[in-house]
Amino acid sequence: MSYIKLSKENLFYNLQTCANHAGGKEKIAIVLKDNAYGHGLLQIATLANEFGLKKAVVQTYQEAVVVEHLFDFILILADTQIDTFSHTFHIAINCLEDLSKLPMNTNVHIKIDTGMHRNGIAPEELEMALLTAFEKKLNICGVFTHHKSADEFTSDFFYQNTVFKGLKEDVKKICEKLDVPNILFHSCNSAALFRHQNFDEDFARVGIASYGYLDGPELLNFPKLKPVLSLYAKKIATRILKKGQRIGYGGTYTAPNDMEVSTYSIGYGDGFKRLGGKEYKTADGKQVLGRVSMDSIAVEGSADEICIFEDVSKLAQLHNTISYEILTSQNLNIPRKIV
Repeated sequence: MSYIKLSKENLFYNLQTCANHAGGKEKIAIVLKDNAYGHGLLQIATLANEFGLKKAVVQTYQEAVVVEHLFDFILILADTQIDTFSHTFHIAINCLEDLSKLPMNTNVHIKIDTGMHRNGIAPEELEMALLTAFEKKLNICGVFTHHKSADEFTSDFFYQNTVFKGLKEDVKKICEKLDVPNILFHSCNSAALFRHQNFDEDFARVGIASYGYLDGPELLNFPKLKPVLSLYAKKIATRILKKGQRIGYGGTYTAPNDMEVSTYSIGYGDGFKRLGGKEYKTADGKQVLGRVSMDSIAVEGSADEICIFEDVSKLAQLHNTISYEILTSQNLNIPRKIV
């Protein structure tokens, strides 16, 4: 069976790197959505708690319930179906309609669209959103936005910062009139955090950097981080493939000589996608032979287990995608081990 190793040392290194730049552990909220980017929701949440983080970000109410006992503050990004009230939970308001879906005393963070044009209240709707939340007796706890290209060397990052800075002043004035104190402001994802030389927001929402990846042009001078997840597969069977024999679906690999070949317990059903004829060598230097099956691959040799990857960047490049997509594709049923 395949399994995943999670490096506690590497996770703590990444979190400390982020905390140092942000100004302390209290300035970091670890993003745990989508099964902690494929790493394992409860496993990563437990380690983040051990590291000393008090804030987390999830996608759904169900995710929040799983980790509620580990954090003082949990921001739920995209779910207004709240079954039970919790002082720990904070609900993101992505549109004005969300305000009518929540019970009194729910903690809310109003998201503002500063240029990504995906989710969030339009800037001209901000005052209406704040007044509506106040009238419905919701707890206005925060206002935030999201950067669309902080990992690219463009003017978008500076434009969104400028827009959000102006909106923060508007929020402060409105909330002062409403006697709503202690509003939290946050806009930074992983890349945006490291674009700031003097980070001055209440906290940063750190996702991919927690897990060891932060890509961008060299000009941005992002820190070198350490991948947390490595993927392994155990041997199913070994055979001698005769010269000229072909292996797997379609027989796309032909043995150039007699060779020892083994199958291993990983395939596209587990999140290791078909390679489309491209060559891929595992972290052990073993080339995948022929097509990837739903539950297995073939490589030369007979080792009891092989390491599919320790750093997913190479595999992401081969698939012309990003590390996020490969990581979050890892099957929920693959056992995760903290090492």
